[in-house]
Amino acid sequence: MRSVDLAIYADALAGEAAALAARAERQRSRLRQAAIERAARTELSPPVVGRLEGLGLLTTRADRTELRELEDALEAVEQLQAWVEARLAASAA
Repeated sequence: MRSVDLAIYADALAGEAAALAARAERQRSRLRQAAIERAARTELSPPVVGRLEGLGLLTTRADRTELRELEDALEAVEQLQAWVEARLAASAA
């Protein structure tokens, strides 16, 4: 394998890892927001909750399974990235 090909692939993997990390962080944020909204629902009156829902609030959906899948995918990409970078370092030596 040519080192330039490995370097290009390593860059592509870094971009993929960054995108997966950003998606995972957005999912974590949705989970936190959904927890806040659940707590608010229990303490606000039903008419207020109804009004807020009518405004499109208190409707955040979050999925822990999706977060786990994103984290697993990120871990796999990072392992591949480490392998490619090790091959790149070995080719440079």
